[in-house]
Amino acid sequence: MPSPRRSSTRTSTARTSAARTSAPRPRRLTAAVAVALALVATGAATGSAAPEGPASAGLREAMFVGNNWDGTADVIAARGDFHRIGRLNVIPDKEQRLREIYLNPVKLAFFLGVRNGPGEGHDQFVDDMYATPDGGAMVVSRPSFADVVSLDLRTGRINWRFPVAGYRADHMAVSPDGTRVAVSASTANTVHVLDITTGRELGSFKTGDKPHENVFTSDGLLWNMSIGEVTTALDAPWLDWTKGDRRITVVDARTFETVRVIDMRGRLDAFGRGDLSDAVRPVAFTPDEKKLYLQVSFLNGFLEYDIATDRITRLKTLPGNPATDPDRTTWVNDSRHHGLSMSPDGTKLCVAGTMDDYATVVDRATLQEGPLVEVSKPYWATVSGDGRSCVVSESGADRVTAIDFATGRRVASVDVGDHPQRVRLARVPADWAGVDGG
Repeated sequence: MPSPRRSSTRTSTARTSAARTSAPRPRRLTAAVAVALALVATGAATGSAAPEGPASAGLREAMFVGNNWDGTADVIAARGDFHRIGRLNVIPDKEQRLREIYLNPVKLAFFLGVRNGPGEGHDQFVDDMYATPDGGAMVVSRPSFADVVSLDLRTGRINWRFPVAGYRADHMAVSPDGTRVAVSASTANTVHVLDITTGRELGSFKTGDKPHENVFTSDGLLWNMSIGEVTTALDAPWLDWTKGDRRITVVDARTFETVRVIDMRGRLDAFGRGDLSDAVRPVAFTPDEKKLYLQVSFLNGFLEYDIATDRITRLKTLPGNPATDPDRTTWVNDSRHHGLSMSPDGTKLCVAGTMDDYATVVDRATLQEGPLVEVSKPYWATVSGDGRSCVVSESGADRVTAIDFATGRRVASVDVGDHPQRVRLARVPADWAGVDGG
């Protein structure tokens, strides 16, 4: 078993893109101070990679790694030794944004709330990242600055900026054709969908409390998972009702009309696990999108959900690290395990055991886990460009590690910036090697 490691409403019509510009794990704060899918292995379902076609000419496959506390993004090779290609500063406008925040008492209160709540005492400068279809820009959600920006990969300059509703931006997703990006505005219970090239808002929809993961599916739907209040200390199972309205909201990806709402509370109760939280964290769809695998708050493991029959069918409980503090209030943002991906053939799942300091590959047919690979506070899991490896971010060790799906063994590790979280497949110019000053 791994040893412990360091962890360091307004309506959519009111939103415009006019604002463009050319340590030890702490206990969470109480509710008074709180603010505020894993990828599917096939890029078609989640937009995990830029679409193939003419726009791919002159581009190379890569991976974006968001260094949340640094305010940088590393670009690494998407296979092989996963070496670092270059780095980009994702907060070139930091002084301007901070000036605006310090002059607005409400914004300042939420800014400090993000720092002392989900940020674990740090500002959150990058949550999620995707590339534009032409590979010329990186689109980044910035939690502490409550916005999404597009950064020119050649110059590092901001192409456009979109302030989200409320006071914090979170997870994103890109449409299968790569032209639209969805972003969760976590304090406004809203998801915005933007034109990825111009930053123009195409629409929005309401969600449960604290929208989190977003996933586009190939049937023209967009799924959002809301996680409720995760920064409070009210973490005992009998206090689960205090966490808010947590549900999956499924909308038409073009009209943004709600198609379906799934509250896992009733499904968990029917499965005989009323003790589990219904806050859905990262998810992974099977390649045929008939089953959904999901992590929930406080669980060291995951659940299998059959979409057609609308019921939970299996539960996998993974080993706990004996060194993990049993006090649930010490688990970062309620996420015992946070990070889930699936091999392209749908036979293996890769799980980031966040608070247990390991990652493991699980056989989907038998639910038998492979070796527990010691990693430090893994916070995400995605799939390499060649589909052979699961790539996890080690937020406690400032590196990214690749684990072979076939053997369950570590095959490579590469150092990155401070507190890496999201890792996404992308395409960048073939000759790109970073931006000066990044």
